[in-house]
Amino acid sequence: MRRLADGIGEADAIVVLEPDAVPHALEGCLEGSHHTAEQRYAALREATGILKRNPATRVYLDAGNAGWIDDLDALAAALRASGLEEADGFALNVSNFKTTESSASYGRALSDRTGGAHFVIDTSRNGAGPAEPDGSGTEWCNPPGRHLGAEPTLATGDPRIDAYLWVKQPGDSDGSCRPGEPTAGAWWPEYALDLVMNTRMGHPYTGHP
Repeated sequence: MRRLADGIGEADAIVVLEPDAVPHALEGCLEGSHHTAEQRYAALREATGILKRNPATRVYLDAGNAGWIDDLDALAAALRASGLEEADGFALNVSNFKTTESSASYGRALSDRTGGAHFVIDTSRNGAGPAEPDGSGTEWCNPPGRHLGAEPTLATGDPRIDAYLWVKQPGDSDGSCRPGEPTAGAWWPEYALDLVMNTRMGHPYTGHP
């Protein structure tokens, strides 16, 4: 983390810290690992402190998405334990497809429980919202028919939403969930093209919601 902070230096930067780390800890996904939830929160708190020493670095702790953690009080407590007070806020919808509207509503409710913390939303692929469940459990993974969302901007029109960001690069695979799909993180030009064409044909891309 110190090397990352040194690399950023005095440049303007927005860092979304460790997507899924806090929600996974809340869900008990650390069972069998070599560290506890408290140790994870402490590591995130330390990382936040290191990054915030940079004068122009904004740090947002990942808080999952609007369909994940129902207990917002528990999520708020976990974020505070992870350094929220020193961070600039929290991030929602990273690599997900929840609409900007549902993410904003969830974010405001979470913000109310964290003393008015600001937040950012990943809008990269949420223009058509999430796919309908089909029983396969893979609606989160390269679902067809999705659209690009609002373009990245700091001018959101909401005093508590600091930015719409494309954290997930549209066209990067979520994983090889179906035959022929690339591994997670691999560039998939066909999926990128589908996002663009679906947006043009079914939901004209206007930039902001």
